[in-house]
Amino acid sequence: MSGETTGETTGTLRRDAIGLREVLFQSITAMAPAAAVAASIPSGAAFAGGSLPLSVLIALVACLFTASCVAELARELPAAGSVATYAAQGLHPAVGFLVGWGYVFVEALVPPLLLLQLGFTTAGTLHQEWSSYPADLWWPWSLAGAAVIAAAGYLGVRASARFGTVLGVFEVLVFLVFAVWLIGKAGSHNTLSVFGTSHTPKGHEGVSGVFAGSVYTVLAFAGFEAAAPLAEETREPRRTMHRAVLGAALGIGLFYVVTTYAMTVYFGPDRFAAFGASGGASWDGVARASFGLFWVLVFLAVVNSTIANANACANVSTRTAFALARIRVLPRFLAVLHPRYRSPVAGIAVQTVVAVGAVLGLGFGYDPVTAFLLLATVIVTVVVGVYIVVNLACAGYFLRRGRESFKVVRHLLLPLLGIGAFVPALLTAAGLPVFDFVSELTPPVSYAGPVVGVWMAAGVVVLVVLMRRHPDRIADTARVHIEEPASTGPVRNGVAPR
Repeated sequence: MSGETTGETTGTLRRDAIGLREVLFQSITAMAPAAAVAASIPSGAAFAGGSLPLSVLIALVACLFTASCVAELARELPAAGSVATYAAQGLHPAVGFLVGWGYVFVEALVPPLLLLQLGFTTAGTLHQEWSSYPADLWWPWSLAGAAVIAAAGYLGVRASARFGTVLGVFEVLVFLVFAVWLIGKAGSHNTLSVFGTSHTPKGHEGVSGVFAGSVYTVLAFAGFEAAAPLAEETREPRRTMHRAVLGAALGIGLFYVVTTYAMTVYFGPDRFAAFGASGGASWDGVARASFGLFWVLVFLAVVNSTIANANACANVSTRTAFALARIRVLPRFLAVLHPRYRSPVAGIAVQTVVAVGAVLGLGFGYDPVTAFLLLATVIVTVVVGVYIVVNLACAGYFLRRGRESFKVVRHLLLPLLGIGAFVPALLTAAGLPVFDFVSELTPPVSYAGPVVGVWMAAGVVVLVVLMRRHPDRIADTARVHIEEPASTGPVRNGVAPR
């Protein structure tokens, strides 16, 4: 009898459950395209002004360097451990453990980040439309979102990934239709001059303003690697992962360029430095002022984007935790799988508790917007650091282990360019005023650095203990389990024996 009918599981994730479409949208929704267009990318307008489309184009090229490295490693090493496995193989298993330790931590914080945004965006909009609705009644929406994400994850990767696909298609279509509408309305004001430096604002003139804008825009691309942890559940993972990671980065990058161009020429390049994430000079404000009830679709697309992003990153955190628990460098109960859906149910339960705890604890301890900014700073700081390490791992892997496939441009030049692109983004995210356009962080957002430092220091302690007592477990961070035959023996607590 199969494991599904006996109530047992082989201890492996469900193989061949999803294809290119689902994993492509896993990465797309992890980038939160609608939320990025409406809230993240406009942060670069203060520096690039009406030249922001050029900043976005530069950020796209810069991110493709790292996306290429992730895609190359995903093709060679299809593993649920993803970036941890890449670092272990390309650099050292100890580095792989630390990357996995940091990555699973911040990916577990992405769902509460997005649930906070879901709460304050929905509550704020309802209050704006109906003043009787309390503007501070945000938390029921956050909890409702947490329940939806937990249910989708529990039902397995097929249900969760298809749910993400539907959400992703909706948000992309809404903003593409709106962008085409804006371009049409702009008429004779359409101009390619926005891809030059002539519209940068006073104080940030020329190339320096465009560069500053691109650094802030780069952060909108975070998440393109999110397909990689689903490798063990994907059909033809080597081919599919490569196409999904590159396809998401390129496709959504072009989406960012088109939508930013559309709003810039419609709003006016020479006054675009005043454009932002809220008020009349924002996507929502323009939709309300000029396009009637179309603002409702824009609002729904942004709300949709928060749920889709939280869903995608819950998949990432639970699969990465499963991979590390499977080799016993994290508590082994995180590798427990549902006997029917093969979903990491223990990890999903922990993820839900973390999400609800962070949302309510930080949201009421400060306020939902401040809590959002604090979590965002923690997450982006670690994720950008992971991207830098993965670029190094790509060069290391193909120089050390994949020498027969080594290409100078693809496996050495592009990783170096990727590191060069993300170092300024890392300094900006951390609030280190190395550049004059970087604002130093203030409390409580400035607590992000110490939080990351404490977590990574704890990881070093765990690493030292494991290296002394169980060095084989650290070495196992480099294992690619999909290349091994599935266990058919009995299981205990949902985990197959090794």
